[in-house]
Amino acid sequence: MQRILILIAFAAGAFAQPKTPVIVELFTSEGCSSCPPADSLLNRLSRAFPDIEVVPMSEHVDYWNYLGWTDRFSSPLFSERQQDYGRMFRLETVYTPQMVVNGDAQFSGTDENRARREIQRAADGPKANAQITSVTADVMRVTVDHIPQGVRTADVFLAITESGLETVPNKGENNGVRLRFNGVVRSLTSLSHLDTKKQASYVADAKLNLDNSWHRDRLTYVMFVQDRSSRKIIGAATAHP
Repeated sequence: MQRILILIAFAAGAFAQPKTPVIVELFTSEGCSSCPPADSLLNRLSRAFPDIEVVPMSEHVDYWNYLGWTDRFSSPLFSERQQDYGRMFRLETVYTPQMVVNGDAQFSGTDENRARREIQRAADGPKANAQITSVTADVMRVTVDHIPQGVRTADVFLAITESGLETVPNKGENNGVRLRFNGVVRSLTSLSHLDTKKQASYVADAKLNLDNSWHRDRLTYVMFVQDRSSRKIIGAATAHP
């Protein structure tokens, strides 16, 4: 009986379908009193779909730092990325918390119903084949091919995120509140710009620049491909140390 059960379990695993990755970016800040519920929602969404790999990317903007202390996860790079989305979505102004699903839809970071709908819609769209695999402990190989028709130029990005982070601000709107974050973007690097008329695929080895203060067992390496004209994310893959 035990042998039969083992064979059945093996057969079930052999036919298991890989989950479809969907990138969910949250523009947030330790200094924003309405952000903690959005931070919590981002964490819940990462476990909400049995057939979708929701990839959380918590991007801390730096424009809240005027309150007198610096959000230790913030970067002007994330503020610039949010401004770029603002122009693409023709927003009068950017805001926190703002959620962006696969670069294709934006809304309040606390709108769970909208988030679930957009994640499902994003998972159903056409995708490039994207892979990220380990070469050494500090080198990852990224591969992109089968880019969807209609995409003329695309950017390949590599992000490193860290989960299980906590902080207690001593100033600002969240003074004294214990904040918990998952998928905090520690680094975001542009690896390549693809012209699909000249380059149908892309393979490269990327050197990881890991900070000693980051916990390796909490890191995720996120590679994604983004249509340069529409900012829609057309492929993604993740790996762990």
